[in-house]
Amino acid sequence: MASEAFALETAAAEAGTLRRVAIDPVSRVEGHGKVTLLLDANDEVQQVRLHIVEFRGFEKFIQGRPYWEVPVMVQRLCGICPVSHHLAAAKALDHVVGAEKLPASAEKLRRLMHYGQILQSHALHFFHLSSPDLLFGFASDAGRRNIVGVAAAYPEVAKQGVLLRKFGQEVIRLTAGKRVHGTGAIPGGVNRALSPAERDGLLADIDQIVDWSRAAVQIVKRLHAADPPLYDSFGTFRSNILSLVGADGALDFYDGRLRARDADGKILVDGFAVENYQQLIHEEVKPWSYMKFPFLAALGPRDGWYKVGPLARVQNCDSIATSLAEGERREFIDHGQGRLIHAPLAYHWARMIEMLHAAETIKDLLHDDDLSGSELSCSGTRRHEGVGVIEAPRGTLIHHYRVDDDDLVTMCNLIVSTTHNNQPMNEAIRRVARRYLNGRQLSEGLLNHIEVAIRAFDPCLSCATHALGKMPLQLELQDAAGQVIARMRSAS
Repeated sequence: MASEAFALETAAAEAGTLRRVAIDPVSRVEGHGKVTLLLDANDEVQQVRLHIVEFRGFEKFIQGRPYWEVPVMVQRLCGICPVSHHLAAAKALDHVVGAEKLPASAEKLRRLMHYGQILQSHALHFFHLSSPDLLFGFASDAGRRNIVGVAAAYPEVAKQGVLLRKFGQEVIRLTAGKRVHGTGAIPGGVNRALSPAERDGLLADIDQIVDWSRAAVQIVKRLHAADPPLYDSFGTFRSNILSLVGADGALDFYDGRLRARDADGKILVDGFAVENYQQLIHEEVKPWSYMKFPFLAALGPRDGWYKVGPLARVQNCDSIATSLAEGERREFIDHGQGRLIHAPLAYHWARMIEMLHAAETIKDLLHDDDLSGSELSCSGTRRHEGVGVIEAPRGTLIHHYRVDDDDLVTMCNLIVSTTHNNQPMNEAIRRVARRYLNGRQLSEGLLNHIEVAIRAFDPCLSCATHALGKMPLQLELQDAAGQVIARMRSAS
């Protein structure tokens, strides 16, 4: 990570002493990215980088739009986790309209929407995107290593994955109006409640959903038990962790305050008000990626980077409010034998515990008559600024807006989950490359080890590429033989 090492590697590459290998695009993730490796004459890995190569400037073109359009607009960042952006924007704009405490019906309907999102997204990632690697092996036949192969070899597992996601999407449809890019959350509340018939329809299936979620946790636990050296060491590195926790220290996806721990589990920051996030988190820009690098300001960019998402949340909280998921959390914590678990593949275990918690929470909410209430919104003293923070499936999501007297957005800043995990993903692929690729003739199966490490974080790369202000740009001109004959760089 040191700048001196970067300078040496870059100089060597430009001198033609290193060979460049690219994985382009990274597959089975949301969005577009690539990985580049620089190898020396002995096939020893000298540099590994994850590059985010798409740029979608939402933070800029949201400016000048009426604030009430924002919750609908910003969710177009993604088709996989739109609900998270929809709700984070609505939460930020609650402050603008003066809705400091939503009616009970509005908050519970938002929570139901969000937990449906957690359920469907976690099911999609584990069963569709990651299970082929875990069930067949990282270097197994590429033609089989996909959801179609899983359906052929493990039809019941594939069926459960599809139906779990389908149920989560149905929860979203009934609360947001559509499965993808709905309109249910508005500044100050929501615009619809559930009818008794809609609640009954979801209740008819929820016990099966809870059972399948429990079974998914067992699948991951069996995989860990079958090969502990792999699951505990693959791409493992130590780092700080960050997430929201509820007022009682419990896991909470919808609301709370920020808590950070160091790599040993010691609490660094607790009870930190989300509206002051800019005092806690700074961001660094590097010339080879459109994705920024956040870090804890007090520790600086070298020591302050951190992980977010399921692996952080399950270990950062004090408890989980639902009984089945709490039992699984305690078993997960015991697996660490008193230490934080930092292995990237443990993300899958933590993710399935969270999916179980989401299913249990949905069941509890569906028995609450407030979901059919009539008081759905509120307002108060108008303000010009709001911050909304939520735990998206992939980790902590921050939306920050300023609005002028004409109700137009003048500033938008987004720090999305995958951006927080930028440095951790780069660390993981470095460890994997140097452990599995050093000195070996590269093959598709070996290179897939790099992708497995990236997939563990469940990145949404399209969500993460929204820079505030000027981004660095490097332009290279190559001749017909591929030699660089000119280079221009614009710094940030």
